[in-house]
Amino acid sequence: MSVQTAGTTLTAAIVGAGPSGFYAAEHLLRAGFAVDLLEALPTPFGLVRAGVAPDHPKIKSVSRIFEKTAQHPAFRYFGGVEVGVHLAREDLLERYDAVVYAVGTPGGNRLGIPGEDLAGVWAATDFVGWYNGHPAHADHAFDLSARGAVVIGNGNVAIDVARMLVLDPAELRRTDTADHAIAALSGAGVRDVTLLGRRGPAQAAFTNPELLELGELARADVVVDPGQLALDAHTAALPAAGTTDKTTRRNVEILREYAAREPAGRSHRVHLRFLRSPLEVLGDEHGHVTGLRVAVNRMEQAPGGGLRAVPTGAEETIACGLVLRSIGYRGQPVAGVPFDDGRGLIRNRDGRIVDEEGAVAPREYVAGWIKRGPSGVIGTNKRCAADTVARIVEDRDAGRLGSASRADRAGADAWLRERAPALVTWEGWGAIDGYETGLGRPHGRPRVKLVRVGEMHAIAGAVAS
Repeated sequence: MSVQTAGTTLTAAIVGAGPSGFYAAEHLLRAGFAVDLLEALPTPFGLVRAGVAPDHPKIKSVSRIFEKTAQHPAFRYFGGVEVGVHLAREDLLERYDAVVYAVGTPGGNRLGIPGEDLAGVWAATDFVGWYNGHPAHADHAFDLSARGAVVIGNGNVAIDVARMLVLDPAELRRTDTADHAIAALSGAGVRDVTLLGRRGPAQAAFTNPELLELGELARADVVVDPGQLALDAHTAALPAAGTTDKTTRRNVEILREYAAREPAGRSHRVHLRFLRSPLEVLGDEHGHVTGLRVAVNRMEQAPGGGLRAVPTGAEETIACGLVLRSIGYRGQPVAGVPFDDGRGLIRNRDGRIVDEEGAVAPREYVAGWIKRGPSGVIGTNKRCAADTVARIVEDRDAGRLGSASRADRAGADAWLRERAPALVTWEGWGAIDGYETGLGRPHGRPRVKLVRVGEMHAIAGAVAS
């Protein structure tokens, strides 16, 4: 049933066509809103397309749910439209009754240590975007000639990055990894990849399937020092107290299994090292990475409860020519939208955008990682989006949405085309999708990705839209 205000269906603009944007669209459509989904890139799906590891096609299949949402008669997709470039925050508020920002957290956190700006130090977000063919990262040039690489972080993204560095070229060529990355990774000199965690094995944020997958690599042994798996007294007491979850317990079991394995003598190795914090990136006279100096830590109880990693005073140096930091994502400001620089998120309270004084910004909302921070899996965003849409419905039912001054749906369509002449409709995305999958089919690949925005516009432009 459509919601009517002054005879007009209420309209919502969602900025960002990743999982949280599509989930928000699904819930808004169910609530009776007409939805326009705006995306800066010509292509939809966000991290499903440009963040999920290419050798994990089952995870990418969630896009089929989003495709069903896109078939709703009250849904429209406009790719190639960027807030702050083609239009302003105020424009959206003038044209739509509600605006939802679901722009994700595309930036990577920094280490804040000496040597971090040497050549060969990158954010994992750059590397992930590069091998996934994101247009903003396609021209990166990673020097993969060194034998050693260090991935700083103990989450699933860190594992993905490590795995991509050691995948057999034959495995890569079956995926939708960008062609430029397949060529570079297939000829890489990297043989030893170290995954570095500042805390112990019981504090690692890996999920069980991701950790298990490391042990199934065709050409890489997993190396774990048994001495680094000895739990401190506080951590060891947690299972008996019932304060550790099943995932944590299983992770420790898997790591112990790896530590007990005899190396198979494979050409590559993934080293899992715990209780190590980066202190300094070391470099040569040419300004390129040669190693990473790390502190050896121990776990102890923090004054406020819980456990923390503290340095023992001992240090080690890991030789490497590539350092990838996978220590969390942070959002980037959207022009004019209240932003919390400290947290790297859009300021909000339960999904409603607020200003620096905490006052609610009427008719503006946020969903996904840019709302709550980079946590959970893709499906977590569904609940997050549902919570935000519940706030929108509350405001609608309380009469707080009103009607935008120029909320004419047909007029918005023409207006967007005027502001962004190269915008891509859902039909245009269908043309890109068909072109990419057609390129991949003869080679047994799901698709061969276009990585240039101009190429995408050219293919999408062949569709009358």
